[in-house]
Amino acid sequence: MRHLLSTKDLDRATAVGILDVAEDMADVASREVKKLPTLRGKTVINLFFEDSTRTRTSFELAAKRLSADLINFSAKGSSVSKGESLKDTAQTLAAMGADAVVIRHSSSGAAQVLAQSGWIDAAILNAGDGTHEHPTQALLDAFTMRKRLHGDASRGKDLDGLRVTIVGDILHSRVARSNAWLLTTLGAEVSLVAPATLLPAGIATWPVRLGYDLDEAVDANPDVVMMLRIQAERMNAAFFPNTREYARQWGLDDARLSRLRADTMVMHPGPMIRGLEISASAADSSRSTVLEQVANGVSIRMAVLYLLLSGTAEQ
Repeated sequence: MRHLLSTKDLDRATAVGILDVAEDMADVASREVKKLPTLRGKTVINLFFEDSTRTRTSFELAAKRLSADLINFSAKGSSVSKGESLKDTAQTLAAMGADAVVIRHSSSGAAQVLAQSGWIDAAILNAGDGTHEHPTQALLDAFTMRKRLHGDASRGKDLDGLRVTIVGDILHSRVARSNAWLLTTLGAEVSLVAPATLLPAGIATWPVRLGYDLDEAVDANPDVVMMLRIQAERMNAAFFPNTREYARQWGLDDARLSRLRADTMVMHPGPMIRGLEISASAADSSRSTVLEQVANGVSIRMAVLYLLLSGTAEQ
């Protein structure tokens, strides 16, 4: 594990290993002093070419809790906004002595280019690249599912047979892609539900089941329902008639929520658009794991940074 670029690259043992280490990192949050000296002397750079609140802050907190030196690098107002290339930026970061670069970029494959370019000798962590992947989001989602299922005894437990339904804008969702591969690797059964206009080309090769009716999906008694945000900023065409129609057919409203089992998990990677893909009642219900996902994101990102930088990861 030199880099973390895609969940497709993770075998089951590696994925479970990350989740298990995250359990240990979660224990740190319950201490009076929420810090470990593990990465003292290491430099982590958050290189964000796209706006982000949850992911950037989560990686920042994870690095600080491991005692790493952290630099937040935003493309806005930097040399990048003046036309500097990714290569020049990477070489600048290399000259600063970066040990790890957490990159979010609007172009799919940007993280892999950086990892394979030879421009910088650092661990590269993909924090979201275009509509491709977002591996730490999928890991934190799996971690949240495992803790809800197995509680404090979740270490080493798996997700075999768990039925997960992911609903919404699959076409533009890197979260859906990363979850499809990771959850399948961990033994879950993944179904995607969306209007046909919001399904990507080549989806027949994904290890998932496809559906087009949310009511049928709810009545199929899933263990997890994960709602996705409509990514209007990535849309250059009309993929559905209007937001009211989308909410009526594809939103997790109060009526659909009432038909789910009491222990069905309701997930959302955020940010949520209440009243569109999810109702306020669904977002705030006891079934909702939204705030747990945020907290667990720090533990997962601590685990990944630790495994990549501590020298204990398998090379």
